[in-house]
Amino acid sequence: MVLKGKELFFRAVFGFLVCVFLPLPTWGMAGDWVGDEDLQARLISAHTAVGDAARVSLGLEIKLGSGWHTYWRSSGQAGFAPTLEWDKADAGNVRDVTFFYPAPSRYQAYGLETVGYRNHVVFPLDVSLAHAGKALRAQATADLLICSTICVPKRVEVALALPEGKAEPSPEAEILKRFRDQIPSSPEESGLLLRSMTTDGKSLTFALTARHPLKAPDVFVETPLNIGFGAPVVALDPDGFSATLTVRAVDTMPRPDALASLPLTLTFTDPPFATEITTQTPATFVRSPSSPSMSEQGLRLGLALLFALLGGLILNLMPCVLPVLSLKVVSLIGHAGQDTAKVRLSFLMTAAGIVFSFLVLAAATVLLKGLGMTLGWGIQFQQPMFLMFLVLLLTFFAANLWGLFEITLPRFLADRMDGRFEPSLVGSFSAGAFATLLATPCSAPFLGTAVGFALSGGVAEIFAVFLCLGLGMAGPYFLLLAFPGLVTLLPKPGAWMVGLKRALGIVLALTALWLLWVLKAQITAPMALSFMQLMIALGLLLALRKRGTLRGLTTAGLVIVSLSALTLGCVGADRPREGTQLDRRWMAYSPATLRADLAEGKTVFLNVTADWCLTCKANKRFVLKTEKVARRLFRGDVVAMQADWTIPDPSVDELLHTYRRYGIPFNVVFGPAAPDGIVLPELLTSAVVLDALDRASGARP
Repeated sequence: MVLKGKELFFRAVFGFLVCVFLPLPTWGMAGDWVGDEDLQARLISAHTAVGDAARVSLGLEIKLGSGWHTYWRSSGQAGFAPTLEWDKADAGNVRDVTFFYPAPSRYQAYGLETVGYRNHVVFPLDVSLAHAGKALRAQATADLLICSTICVPKRVEVALALPEGKAEPSPEAEILKRFRDQIPSSPEESGLLLRSMTTDGKSLTFALTARHPLKAPDVFVETPLNIGFGAPVVALDPDGFSATLTVRAVDTMPRPDALASLPLTLTFTDPPFATEITTQTPATFVRSPSSPSMSEQGLRLGLALLFALLGGLILNLMPCVLPVLSLKVVSLIGHAGQDTAKVRLSFLMTAAGIVFSFLVLAAATVLLKGLGMTLGWGIQFQQPMFLMFLVLLLTFFAANLWGLFEITLPRFLADRMDGRFEPSLVGSFSAGAFATLLATPCSAPFLGTAVGFALSGGVAEIFAVFLCLGLGMAGPYFLLLAFPGLVTLLPKPGAWMVGLKRALGIVLALTALWLLWVLKAQITAPMALSFMQLMIALGLLLALRKRGTLRGLTTAGLVIVSLSALTLGCVGADRPREGTQLDRRWMAYSPATLRADLAEGKTVFLNVTADWCLTCKANKRFVLKTEKVARRLFRGDVVAMQADWTIPDPSVDELLHTYRRYGIPFNVVFGPAAPDGIVLPELLTSAVVLDALDRASGARP
């Protein structure tokens, strides 16, 4: 009897526990699958527990049988969107739920267009908790319409429970992230930009550009009048980065002017990219031509070429080009007292070197654009091999000015001279080419506009703009060609010139040290130090060779050091990039942080800089660090945000391309009165910065 009594007792306890806890979901990172052979559904979580957050990331995961599909929020000509009805009882800790739809696909079924999903989809969910950090018991009813040869409405009840505790990534985090990435984002993030929109009353025409080569662009149009639109007729431009999409209404217009000033939600897709834009149709019906008229094209090209000439000319005055001053000064002094014909020919070769280098840059740009690679002005300074090559070149140039070897600056292939300082034509050409190399990290006024036009155009536009950039930068040499007497009036070379050349050699050596400092952010500080030691060894070997000390051994040493430098460069190019440390007062740039600050109504000053951009350093030293500007930037009502482009950064690439900028410095001010940003000129002044901050914050119209 005692044993039987115990047995009855335990059975009663077990039955009580089952009755109490069975109806509730068990703790876990994913709920149980529910449904049938045509549709299976469950809730999944990105984390193993709630953590201390007030919001958790969940997902409604749907698996469909073969041949079945379900619908997007705007279902096309048939169907209805999936919905969730939540049990928001306080015991479940659910306050609010935001339902997201990944970018859909378009397909035909029985003569009707369907917009939705096949096979497998996860609808991301943001669940706000009633009590942050407390356990979550989520229960919901999902209503979906699934279709194959027939359409069947489905209702399933899904549940999930997350315990309290530290939130670690769950096994389902990756799949949830994959579908979250498919949620249409802003144009700044996706790179899909709407240039213009026109209508003729029955159809809409969109001009779309992208930062990546377009493959299969599509657009889904939603209107408050529920006007349906068919699949777009797509015309891809030859450059591959822009397209025209025309969609025609498939429904009868409720009135003739139904499309006039109609609010629209546009979802552009080009997998894996998608963006959502809210806009309004034009008030008047105008059919937009597929391309600008010939006169408009000519005007745009003419302005771009003029800006390129001005930008190239101003480039001579930018801080990035100052190290090249040594080469220009030596070149000018070398011509003093020479025959006018020789002076003109030498300057003509220098100008030819500049123009030729810009044409080489144009050819490289066309090649990289054709390969779909990221383009920008000065991005070669993000590559360790390029920096090491420049440091090696500068070391040779400085050694030449110090008299350590007798090849005329900066020629490596030229014949030996007779000891007189008389630059050869090859040397003059090389000086022009090297000046172009050192000038490319700078962005001058007008230059950004011209380069932006070139990179968004075709092959002819790219070569035309870069040719004008070269002609503009070579402008001073063309001036000297016209008035060679200005140079011949200089005193003839003499003993005084030796001291000047040594001083200018120090300028080039300091430039090499600056590039080594930039290099340490590209590779590692020890590797940059090792490369500097190799350059010092190279200089010492050149000095020994000049004195004739063990001439054969020093020549062998030069070869060994040069090969070692190249080997170190190849190794360094594969090293992980370290980047640079930001000033503690500056916040690191990220698109999400910027959006969050703007959503809170803050004023944001965004500065895009790089260690290799001397103009950026000049702006910071002479404007942003001045007491008046710094006090405004860091006093608390302005967010000072900085993006470092010393090493490649896709988020910075997207930011620049959004504003059709392809080089730095780049500064923009956002605020409640300027949500799209106020772009500042390349060369800053205190007045310009303070005025932009006032206008963006709404303090000044």
